[in-house]
Amino acid sequence: MATLHVDVVSAETSIYSGPAKFVALPGESGELGILPKHTPLITRIRPGAVRIEKEDGSEEFVFVAGGILEVQPNVVTVLADTAIRGKDLDEAKAEEAKKRAEETLRNNDAAIDYAAAQAELASAVAQLAAIRKLRAK
Repeated sequence: MATLHVDVVSAETSIYSGPAKFVALPGESGELGILPKHTPLITRIRPGAVRIEKEDGSEEFVFVAGGILEVQPNVVTVLADTAIRGKDLDEAKAEEAKKRAEETLRNNDAAIDYAAAQAELASAVAQLAAIRKLRAK
């Protein structure tokens, strides 16, 4: 079976690097599925789960808080703003971040950076969705 090389990196570290049969992730305009020999593509990605199907059929999950995706026929590169291995996701921290962001948005103080609060809320909600998706597996 044909494979492609997948790299998922954040500013801090390399999260995943290796061969895969399939990659699924949240693109800017919707869910993307990438197989070997995919047409070249560059797009932004939304917060959510990157699912990597390895050669042996097992899966690796990585939460990304947004970033850039580059696809070449045999290489997929995810440059994530923030990336966390699925097994390292913390539901309690994600719930707390969601509550903080919601509280910030409810506050009518003019000094609040609403765009940052909305981005934090979107990331926390996506992280919670990724945790639930990982549990369902």
